[in-house]
Amino acid sequence: MKKTIKRTFRVSKYVIYKETLVDYKEHFWSFLGAFFGIGIIAFIQSHSLAETENIFLIGSFGASSVLIYGAIQSPLAQPRNLVGGHVLSALVGVTVFKIIPDIIWLSAPLAVAFSIVLMQYTKTLHPPGGATALIAVSSTGKIPELGYWYVISPVLSGCIILLIVALFFNNITPNRSYPSHSRFKRLLKKRHIHHTK
Repeated sequence: MKKTIKRTFRVSKYVIYKETLVDYKEHFWSFLGAFFGIGIIAFIQSHSLAETENIFLIGSFGASSVLIYGAIQSPLAQPRNLVGGHVLSALVGVTVFKIIPDIIWLSAPLAVAFSIVLMQYTKTLHPPGGATALIAVSSTGKIPELGYWYVISPVLSGCIILLIVALFFNNITPNRSYPSHSRFKRLLKKRHIHHTK
């Protein structure tokens, strides 16, 4: 029992140590990626929509930014998860809202629960997707009026903007590689070797 406690303490101490290491270069690129990804969406919002219509910049994009710019090797941060998770969750959220529009205590948990199961089933699990589904059923104003257009814009269009920015900033240095799929890594490696010759 004593050995188990000591081992658990050692492992915990190591994990905490690794998680608190500060790599300033990584943090710099994470900052720039998130700044430009969210910044582009916010810029489009502020220049193409009325100030009262905050529909293009949805809260779940902030959570996605944490994953795709700050935890780029996470399976939950990969492009399939980012786009698929948000789009499927938006579809679920809008569908649930159309079926049960006025019973929030039922529509909110149904939207989130169904979106989780659908993301698991399609292997597109992306935690911010749950928020995307919840936004579809709990928002007031313009978002409910959008209906299934909510899936196209802001959700799909915002995801594409975040992804393009992630592909640029997460591959700008040799230490960062996104997505983590081995086929994409081989392609980047070939391109990097070709440019250095």
